[in-house]
Amino acid sequence: MSFLMTAILVVQMLSALAMIGLILVQHGKGADMGAAFGSGGSGSLFGATGGANFLSRTTAVLAGVFFACTLLLAYMGNQRPTAGSGSVLEGAAVTVPTPAAVVENSPASQIPGNAPAGTAK
Repeated sequence: MSFLMTAILVVQMLSALAMIGLILVQHGKGADMGAAFGSGGSGSLFGATGGANFLSRTTAVLAGVFFACTLLLAYMGNQRPTAGSGSVLEGAAVTVPTPAAVVENSPASQIPGNAPAGTAK
C-alpha cells in the first residue's frame, strides 16, 4: 500500500510541475490578437494559433491526471485499518470513569472543608 501511495504521489507532483510549465508557456488572449495583426511574435513553434489547441488540451489532460491522483490519495488516506492490520490502538481497553470517581477526584474535593455531596467527613 505504501508503494502505491508513493507512486501516485510522484505522478501527482510530476503532473503539477508539467501543468505549471505549460500554463507559463501559453500566451494570453491579448497576445493572440496582436499576433493576428502581424505585430510581435507571430512566428512560434506551432504557428500563430496551432500551439493554443495543443497546449490547452495537454494542460486539460494533466489537470485531469492531477485531479484523479488527488482523489485517489484522499481515498487511500481516509481508509480505516482492517482487523488484521495490527494497529496499536485496537487492543487498548477504553475505561470510562464512573461518576463517583469523578466526584472524588475533582479539584473541588481537594480543597479542605469541601466535601462532595452525599459524603460526610
